[in-house]
Amino acid sequence: MKRILFIMAALMPLMLMAQARIGIVNSQQLFDLMPEKAAAEAQLKTLSDRYHAEYEMLQSEFDKKYADYQTVAADPSMPETIKERRVQELQESDKKMREFERRAADEIASRRAALTKPITDKIQAAIRTAGEQAMLDVVFDTAVTPVAYTGPATIDLMPAVKALLGL
Repeated sequence: MKRILFIMAALMPLMLMAQARIGIVNSQQLFDLMPEKAAAEAQLKTLSDRYHAEYEMLQSEFDKKYADYQTVAADPSMPETIKERRVQELQESDKKMREFERRAADEIASRRAALTKPITDKIQAAIRTAGEQAMLDVVFDTAVTPVAYTGPATIDLMPAVKALLGL
């Protein structure tokens, strides 16, 4: 037992000297440099423009119904049932616009995720490969986890990852 404790005490300084090899990378900068990003943004802009045009059409319909309602509401001889029907039409139109906005936002978010996932997967694979090639223990992504200080022994993986990605 004393012998094991003596061996552990003798090896302790050696274990303390062994430090983790750490690398850093910025995935957002890599993402911005990816050629696939421009194509994804173009597809998202086209989709967004289509939804925007459709929303403008719905807004125009709402504005027309609102103008009709104001005309009817200002007429004291107009029966209350017609006024109520116009109010109901406005409410339905407003509900339709809000539902359209929600569905459009969901669709754009879903499409964004589908278009960016292959790009981020490619970046993550390149980071993993570069980290393995440099025999690093840990790689911090400074786009996600801000690092207050990196010492001289920290390895910047950006050049290696850019090379793997052909950037």
